Amino acid sequence: MSEERRERRAPDEAAGDASPSEYPEYAERVLEVAELIPPGRVMTYGDVAEWLEEGGPRQVGRVMALYGGAVPWWRVVRSDGVLLPGHELRALERYREEGTPLRQASRAAQGHVPKLDMRRARWDGGAGGDAAGDARPQAPEAHT
Repeated sequence: MSEERRERRAPDEAAGDASPSEYPEYAERVLEVAELIPPGRVMTYGDVAEWLEEGGPRQVGRVMALYGGAVPWWRVVRSDGVLLPGHELRALERYREEGTPLRQASRAAQGHVPKLDMRRARWDGGAGGDAAGDARPQAPEAHT
């Protein structure tokens, strides 16, 4: 991941006082995967961990919470398609800009915020980013 890319953070998403060269190695790898996700597509925290063949959804979530402002954070999501609490409107704006498939919120849903249509939005890590379905990404040789 380029140093220039990491420098662009929203103010409330800054990674504290850590400079890009001080990111832990695992965090660096998670952020690199987040950058690979094409616009309009998403991967779950678990998908990213599986891609890396290391850690799990909680570890990926922690990295995204600490350092995610350096990458397209809205493309790494919960497996149930619920938008990131506290960031729903900002994420929704990004999803609409990118054409990410959404499911209409039920009238009972808090704030009537849509959810991601995970069946259509989930990226399997394939080339081109247009493969649909729930397939989990396979770690390519270059990522092991």
